[in-house]
Amino acid sequence: GKTFAVSGFGNVAWGVVKKVNELGGKVLTISGPDGYIYDEDGISGDKVDYLLQLRASGNNRAEDFANKYPSAKFYAGKRPCEVKCDVAIPAATQNELLLEDAEALVANGVLCVTEAANMPSTLDAINYFLDSKVLFSPGKASNAGGVATSGLEMTQNSIRLNWSSEEVDAR
Repeated sequence: GKTFAVSGFGNVAWGVVKKVNELGGKVLTISGPDGYIYDEDGISGDKVDYLLQLRASGNNRAEDFANKYPSAKFYAGKRPCEVKCDVAIPAATQNELLLEDAEALVANGVLCVTEAANMPSTLDAINYFLDSKVLFSPGKASNAGGVATSGLEMTQNSIRLNWSSEEVDAR
């Protein structure tokens, strides 16, 4: 089992958390605009359901998650790049992962960085990953499935179909 650090607190990030759990990974972090949470026990089960509830309510505060789950520690104003993990998945905004974040991830032994947003890593960070022999998947490659899924979502909306997430995955 690999450990994952996810940055971001929006639709893409919670989707990543859900999918990593389905595939047997252990998500340790997720971040919001107020900081990040680190949960050594993993963000799974009812914790994922609570993330979905927070998101649906428009609440983007990672601290609220930590207040509900005592195993989660909240780090105000910080990024999850300082946490030891096997795979980092930046899933928020363009240029959110800076050179110093890349240096921290590499120092903590990250094996792979997979972008799940449009260009979340700066060019300096990307070059640092590549020079450090870290597997790197740019958003344009790793987000192709997300773009395809968006196309399916638009199709079902325009013809007024309601597909389950399992049916979307199958299509």
